[in-house]
Amino acid sequence: MIKFVFIATLFCMLLGCEQATDNQLERIKHKQIIRVGTLAGPGNYFQARHGEQGYEYELSAEFADFLGVRLQMVPFFSLSELFERLDNGDLDMIASGISYHPKRTHKYKFGPSYRSISQKLVFKQGRTRPRSIEDIDQPITVLANSSHVLTLQALKQQYPALTWHAVTEKDEEELLLGIIDEQIAYTIADSHTLALFRRYHPTVSIGFSITRDDPISWVLRNDGDDSLFALLLPFFAELKQTDVLYTLEEKYYGHVSSFNYVNALAFVEAAHEVLPTYLAWFKQYAKNIDWRLLAALSYQESMWNPRAKSPTGVRGIMMLTLPTAKQVGVTNRLKPEQNIRGGAQYLAKLLKRIPARIPQPDRTWFALASYNVGWGHVNDARIITQQQGADPDSWADVKKRLPLLIKKRYYRKTKYGYARGDVAVQYVDNIRRYYDALIWLDENHALSVNSGK
Repeated sequence: MIKFVFIATLFCMLLGCEQATDNQLERIKHKQIIRVGTLAGPGNYFQARHGEQGYEYELSAEFADFLGVRLQMVPFFSLSELFERLDNGDLDMIASGISYHPKRTHKYKFGPSYRSISQKLVFKQGRTRPRSIEDIDQPITVLANSSHVLTLQALKQQYPALTWHAVTEKDEEELLLGIIDEQIAYTIADSHTLALFRRYHPTVSIGFSITRDDPISWVLRNDGDDSLFALLLPFFAELKQTDVLYTLEEKYYGHVSSFNYVNALAFVEAAHEVLPTYLAWFKQYAKNIDWRLLAALSYQESMWNPRAKSPTGVRGIMMLTLPTAKQVGVTNRLKPEQNIRGGAQYLAKLLKRIPARIPQPDRTWFALASYNVGWGHVNDARIITQQQGADPDSWADVKKRLPLLIKKRYYRKTKYGYARGDVAVQYVDNIRRYYDALIWLDENHALSVNSGK
């Protein structure tokens, strides 16, 4: 609060204010609420088990704290309506992964860029891949009022035959579903949205990048009132001195930075064809753990193969070691019901070992890494993280140090020694992708129910 008063006072002094004026910032302070509009979706804002989540939601919450007011996040399903509500003054700003474009600056102000994306030409796997604008043989369907329309308008000057349809009644995810259903031939999607969507729809393919390194910014009205806009500069300057942006990037996008079509397709097929056989047991024995997380862990371990076996002797659908199986009361690791029950109990034990001060979802990611390499090695990485001046309770920070456990100059100083920490990081990322996909499939009723056998 002291920081806010100082900045607001300084801002007023710089403008030569002699008395208080009725500007946007003062109205926000008077109401103690900042109204931020966004497009609903997994990258921006969504309702989860633990409440509101999303990259833009959390970043906006940081800004509300910076101002000393309460955040009111207003989700929209139409880009046109989102901008209309900003124009009408119903919103203070937009935080929705909007890319900067000079054609918009006559009407809107863009804050400092805090990440970058690219625009991708998208088509369905199995069709001939377009590698350039000249290869596009049908109209491109895009969202009206989007940066994609502005991009196409610029390309039209160079490629006069280029055509497109701008639609208002759909959102970006619906356009991508239209690609799958072959209702439309091509669309344009932002790279971060596409990365999230392809976790559970791998047949959506990328033809080529239409743009690269588009700066993403928050959007405000260009109405001559710079009172709120002026505080975006110190806010993002402060964020750049901390790990907030990196932590958010890792939380929402770190596990989807790479994509493997064959693996993703195999998982989706297994979720439809194999998972129903064991679904009831995952739900029964998960207890306080999300059954979808338990099932995702199992797929990473065995691809839901109850007879899976590794060269090191771990076995079964949850790939339990013999000592772990004895610890959780599993007498036959090849019986899937026993193995799932034992794996759930073991994961619950690992979760209890994580220090209580560590919040979700980081607690879960630490527990998953421990399932792979053991809590001792994970804790060694946490100690290294602390020694390097980072946060040992942050998965984003520890994730960067786990791979150091394969290097002698680091692991020789640890309690538990050498470990494939790099494998553990990939292991957790894989499970997070499977988990996200199962959540989507489950919430969209795309999983059939069957009893265990």
